[in-house]
Amino acid sequence: MFQVTFSDQSIQELNKLEKLEQMDVIEPLTDLTAAKLRHPREPLGRFSRAGTTYYRLRAGDYRIYFERLEDTLYTHYILHRNSLTDFVFRTKLPISEEQLLEQHHSFWKYLETLNK
Repeated sequence: MFQVTFSDQSIQELNKLEKLEQMDVIEPLTDLTAAKLRHPREPLGRFSRAGTTYYRLRAGDYRIYFERLEDTLYTHYILHRNSLTDFVFRTKLPISEEQLLEQHHSFWKYLETLNK
């Protein structure tokens, strides 16, 4: 059994959800074993980026991106499956923290105010 830790982004995304929905998103993480991580099968996937092995776990309408750090699963991102950020991360395109911030709704509202 792994300990699970969350990045600030992951916690913020979880806090947007109702308590039962939070549990539905997190529950698939509790079933993970070392054997499942060695040989991932749907809904679990694995890819490498810049020398780091990341895992993607589908949980309902969300994807959880995490890495294994010994006995800890560090959740980097929890992203809605229909978001641009999820598409970019899933297709392994380069993305920076600044680009992730651009996906926040307040960034787009700010841009809309510039057109007025």
